[in-house]
Amino acid sequence: MIRRIRLTRRDHPGESGYTAVSVRNDVPRTVSDMTTVALAVTEGMLHFELSLAYEVFGSAPAGVTVPWYDVEVCGSDAVRIGRFRLEPDQGLDRLRHADTVIVPGWADVDVDPPAELVDAVRAAHEAGRRVASLCTGAFVLAAAGLLDGRRATTHWAHTEALAGLHPRVEVDPDVLYVDNGSVLTSAGKAAAMDLCLHLVRLDHGSSVANAVARRLVVPPHRAGGQAQFVAAPVPTRDDHPLAVLLPWAIERLDQPLTVEDLARQAGVSSRHLGRHFRAVTGTTPLRWLLTQRIRRAQELLETTDDTVDVIATATGMGTATTLRRHFNRTVGVPPDSYRRTFRSRHAAPER
Repeated sequence: MIRRIRLTRRDHPGESGYTAVSVRNDVPRTVSDMTTVALAVTEGMLHFELSLAYEVFGSAPAGVTVPWYDVEVCGSDAVRIGRFRLEPDQGLDRLRHADTVIVPGWADVDVDPPAELVDAVRAAHEAGRRVASLCTGAFVLAAAGLLDGRRATTHWAHTEALAGLHPRVEVDPDVLYVDNGSVLTSAGKAAAMDLCLHLVRLDHGSSVANAVARRLVVPPHRAGGQAQFVAAPVPTRDDHPLAVLLPWAIERLDQPLTVEDLARQAGVSSRHLGRHFRAVTGTTPLRWLLTQRIRRAQELLETTDDTVDVIATATGMGTATTLRRHFNRTVGVPPDSYRRTFRSRHAAPER
């Protein structure tokens, strides 16, 4: 059973503005009286996002003296989330009295979320509450109409489903989270942490958000978007023309491969090669090659001390200028920033 920690706090002016997030405060908001965080729960929620939010808002990190959040777990009845049984503190009608409402991930996006949850979330927003979804919790916000005409995101694997079910939502598949002022959405899993820290940063400022990140041993801010974490697909049938070609090409990324080179290796025409690539990867051979070069560059930035010039040669980019241009366009941050972010994971924690 999850028990809530009842504390109170007063807010301090926050800060915003980050790479690879969408922040547009089209609804003016102050951060006064943002004392209560309500976690909306029901059958079908994902426990990871719920637990993550509780960790961030449930207690202040050591050394932080500002009054903290009052966290309430709100649901219509005791629910089972994964293999855990959770007993809410309050009913869903309590959401409209909270200051911030958090909707965790929704497990099955092919199933409509409960009407009582959707109605409660809508009522909270209509009452002027700040509403944020984590991962596929965006499907609940969309069902409530909160995302109509707004930019939003969710886990990259479900962005097409969200856009298909809710065509009035401007779905952005690349960012880690979107801040529309009173309505916020995050991408999948770890991006829920990014959004929660963003909320703390808005309410308390960067130093407090950094203290929370240190306690949880996570980066206080991750640059880039979801694109940096999406793996490229590969064919599963051994007899598929690309089954041997793709590994062959990946081993030769330092070479100036052309579409003709790939077609010759696969034993098909360039036109047929293009069709196979689109069917399997959803993109063209050259675009696929560029993606693999970027991914190899990411690996080298994470695991070696090679200069950008050396990495450019090793990935077939030719020059550091070319690598920086394509890397920034694809990942959302320059190679040097990417290296600092991922190297910081292995740095000793601050004391």
